[in-house]
Amino acid sequence: MPTVTVEGETSFEVEPGRKLVLAIEDAGIDIMHRCGGNARCTTCRVQLVAGEPEPMGELEQARLAREGDLGPDIRLSCQVHVSTDLTVRVLNRASAAGIAPGPRPAD
Repeated sequence: MPTVTVEGETSFEVEPGRKLVLAIEDAGIDIMHRCGGNARCTTCRVQLVAGEPEPMGELEQARLAREGDLGPDIRLSCQVHVSTDLTVRVLNRASAAGIAPGPRPAD
């Protein structure tokens, strides 16, 4: 099984094909996802520190393009399905914003 490491927090095994946002949340790590995993809000952004996730889909590319130059290492965790070992940095935390993370994304 692939291992996901959230920089500065922990590492955990993930069932192949699981959405990254769900894997992070299920590991007890605070991550915002205001739109519920629909690639509409970009609040579930992560920075890829190491590893090679699947290629970005059209929906994710289009949504990130609207945000400007975020860099090639920024991904929407609701659109990444874990298939290999990854190390990521969570960029938006619900607790830091003082709000609920958002509706739970679908599996």
